[in-house]
Amino acid sequence: MASSALRIAVRRLSQQSSSRTPVLLRQMFEPKSCTYTYLLGDPESREALLIDPVLETAQRDAHLVKELGLRLLYAVNTHCHADHITGSGVLKSLLPGCQSVISRLSGAQADLHIEEGDSIRFGRFALETRASPGHTPGCVTFVLSDQSMAFTGDALLIRGCGRTDFQQGCARTLYHSVHEKIFTLPGNCLIYPAHDYHGLTVSTVEEERTLNPRLTLSCEEFIKVMDNLNLPKPQQIDFAVPANMRCGVQTPPS
Repeated sequence: MASSALRIAVRRLSQQSSSRTPVLLRQMFEPKSCTYTYLLGDPESREALLIDPVLETAQRDAHLVKELGLRLLYAVNTHCHADHITGSGVLKSLLPGCQSVISRLSGAQADLHIEEGDSIRFGRFALETRASPGHTPGCVTFVLSDQSMAFTGDALLIRGCGRTDFQQGCARTLYHSVHEKIFTLPGNCLIYPAHDYHGLTVSTVEEERTLNPRLTLSCEEFIKVMDNLNLPKPQQIDFAVPANMRCGVQTPPS
């Protein structure tokens, strides 16, 4: 009798689990700046958000949102980017009701400012905001509420990390941000970065904890590496940063 009741309970639990529709996720690429934009949506409520939209591909993103029958609530930026202009402003005009979102510590304008611990809700789902400064002071990582995936911006890339030699970057701060805010997530948590330059699309916390050539170093070794990268200045920095400081508020081009 007890065994039969247990089987019924297990079957009901399985049916309930299978009936829960997972989050809708689409990863899109902008080739000039090698930027990934992410569309996340709730298939039941149709509420959605975009992470790190790019000006040149805003029309594409808006088309996909409409094609999938979604209602875009937010255009969210992980930080004030230096290598492209955000598509937030154009998306606000293409999809009325959409609001721009960025960290308060970025110093950029937006409809909504977020801080450590804030949640961005869309339907049944939510993104937890984790401050992950170092690349810039306003960098954040967004973690899905079940910790199955994290959107790390430029803080953590696949087998790499964002540079720290401009926009008030700090290698020591970045090292601690990644180790304390991202590497403490479950090992199977998927890592979705803002950029990739080698054709890779996704990693995991465990992979980066054990295989990332920079972030497996000691903090002092990491600082030495970051201080000696000698990278060229981003091509669009002189006009991208001023535009992005008006995140989602700039007048869209005609």
